[in-house]
Amino acid sequence: MFLIVGILLGFVAAIPLGPVNAVVISQSMKRDFFHGFIAGIAAAVLDFLFCLVGLLGIALITVNINRYQVPLKIIAGVIMLFIGWRLYLTSKKPVVPKTEKNTTFTPKPIFQVLLLYVSNPSLYFFWIWAAGWASSHGWILNYAAAPYLFALSCGLGGFIWYTVISYYVSRYHHLFKPRTFQRIFLILAIIMTGFALYTFARIFIE
Repeated sequence: MFLIVGILLGFVAAIPLGPVNAVVISQSMKRDFFHGFIAGIAAAVLDFLFCLVGLLGIALITVNINRYQVPLKIIAGVIMLFIGWRLYLTSKKPVVPKTEKNTTFTPKPIFQVLLLYVSNPSLYFFWIWAAGWASSHGWILNYAAAPYLFALSCGLGGFIWYTVISYYVSRYHHLFKPRTFQRIFLILAIIMTGFALYTFARIFIE
């Protein structure tokens, strides 16, 4: 039962169009399915790790994260602004979607996702909440492997979503008109910049 809940939780948590989805979509469009896919894998693995760490040490993690919230938010905001700027520059180019696959591998999608996760306190708190919520229902207290299986199921849920979105975007983006192609990148740039500004604002609000 708790494995199904974990998959659903990971899947639903990955759906909102935030910075990570923006990276996955942009990589699938600019390069190919594989680069969007590896960005999604990186996000799913980090979901698994964050959830697992939350399950194994909620109190200690909360104290340490609260101590470093401001610098983490500044780093996250800068990273999102940089990615947003790169997406904006891409939106200004006369992009013509390519039907052939780009076979040149680059690890940039992995590093972008990693930086977004490590520097984003809201992701820490979300998975701490998820861990506390699962623990409060007694789903992960039955046996020693339960926390690992629950965290793995959450990562699997995210993996399913990112795989679907990468496949769909990489397969059908060549059907878009060039102008539509540019608008998508512009929208992604605005979303990424919006999240950056929101992150900076929370430094002064909280």
